[in-house]
Amino acid sequence: MAHIITQVCCNDGACVDVCPVQCIRPRPGDPQYSTAEQLYIDPKACIDCGVCQEACPVGAIYADYDLPAEFDEYREINAAHFAADPILDWSLRPLPDDARSVDEGRLRVAIVGSGPSACYAAAELIGIAGVEVSIFERLPTPFGLVRSGVAPDHQQTKRVADQFGEVLSHPSVRCYFNVEVGRDVSLAEILEHHHAVIYAGGAKSDRQLGIPGEHLPGSHSAREFVAWYNGHPDQAGRTYDLSSRRAVIIGNGNVALDVARVLARPAGRYATTDLADHALDALDRSMIRDVVVAARRGAHEAAYTTSELLALRQLEDVTVVSRADEVRIDDQRLSAACDAAIGPIARRKRDLVAAMADAPVASDGRSISLRYMLSPLEIHGSERVEAVSFARSRLMLKNGALALEPTNAVETIETRLVIRAAGYRGQPVPGFPFDQARGVIPNRAGRVWDRDADAPFAGLYCAGWIKRGPSGLIGTNRVCSRETVAALLEDFATERLARAIRPAADFDALMGGRCASVDAQAWRRIDGAERAAGARRNRPRTKFVRVEDMLASASGDAG
Repeated sequence: MAHIITQVCCNDGACVDVCPVQCIRPRPGDPQYSTAEQLYIDPKACIDCGVCQEACPVGAIYADYDLPAEFDEYREINAAHFAADPILDWSLRPLPDDARSVDEGRLRVAIVGSGPSACYAAAELIGIAGVEVSIFERLPTPFGLVRSGVAPDHQQTKRVADQFGEVLSHPSVRCYFNVEVGRDVSLAEILEHHHAVIYAGGAKSDRQLGIPGEHLPGSHSAREFVAWYNGHPDQAGRTYDLSSRRAVIIGNGNVALDVARVLARPAGRYATTDLADHALDALDRSMIRDVVVAARRGAHEAAYTTSELLALRQLEDVTVVSRADEVRIDDQRLSAACDAAIGPIARRKRDLVAAMADAPVASDGRSISLRYMLSPLEIHGSERVEAVSFARSRLMLKNGALALEPTNAVETIETRLVIRAAGYRGQPVPGFPFDQARGVIPNRAGRVWDRDADAPFAGLYCAGWIKRGPSGLIGTNRVCSRETVAALLEDFATERLARAIRPAADFDALMGGRCASVDAQAWRRIDGAERAAGARRNRPRTKFVRVEDMLASASGDAG
């Protein structure tokens, strides 16, 4: 018997921490960890103890005898990982002893942001008795992209918020939600009352395509669209033209596939999810039936994960199709070179896409078309989007290596809706240096770095996407935040953070006179109201999408 990790794996490594025989790979610290699609359990080494299943925050692990039918392929996926990368050392790895404590008031840390990286950092810090943590969030609601970025049909993934909720309720944590750092309180004021600040506010902007017509009406970033259907207050009032039969998504990561599913599936499929009501109404009226997902590179270089591709293939009422001339290689020499150049995960994804080649689509059916080797040239339209043109490339051998060669062919696809899924990008943060080229805060292991002086800024740290760029899954932030907290604790131990600060009560008095701050108890009132409203409609929650409504619920005044 063995346990099997499946589609919704978040990569946070909690299962690795508890496994008594260390049969889960890759582990935090392994070279492959930061780029892994998911974690894997070796079926030959697993002793079927089940502790990993209990530790998993998103319910991604099953005993093999209890594996749902839709996850059956994960038996082979887990086993195949170890066929290519066998574990040679089965010795028990002792877990570190984290029993530490500090005197009350000696270490007070502020965390800006309340998404995964912020919550993981807070969890590390409150494991040390005596440490006090303040969490700042611009919105009245916490959890960042867990709330506003995870697709509504991935409810298991959102279960990680239950774990984060326990962090927010810890007696050593103070929550200051509905407080924007830089507007309601300055970084300097926070540092007057805290020994250190961890910025974990994420990547709040978008990578640009750099093509003409990119900002025509009807062309939107995936970040904006995802926030819209998830009910983020900044985007809830937007409207999208869903009147044409076809939508085009430029990009081929997991976010692109999330958007494709939301646009292609019948709206009724989301009636029992937490999709925002305004989005549900708009999608119910949508005329879109064909969603084109266009990628610059070949199917073997796709950025989406195997699990997201498998989930796409299992959709009801939607046909997923690719083009044989873009995903199958007839030239035997080129095919052999491709197989030799790519790893087993890339081959599996390519073969899955190839199996969908030229699938028949009913004239009145819904489809998602996975297209490859199409580089966007221009988004056309006089006053709004009317079409998008692509330059076609082909796969070839160049000096014995695989390469994409441009052709003279240009393909134009008519549409009124273009979603640009080129990726997220960090924005400058007041009071912190910024690397414009990479879109991150310059840092070394989470210490904010002064590149002119080649030294850290005392007391300033960062974690998450603003630290390393928009990469990894939710759980990847656990290791990222742990590294940052380790740097902070090292600085504390060597007295680099030793300075006098003002009492926490003074800070509460300061904030009380400035804005309607939402604490953990008030957030629980918002959460309870959303869940109760959802339960009446057989949904996990019905979200408030206006800050005013959130604040009314937080104060108990919602009617």
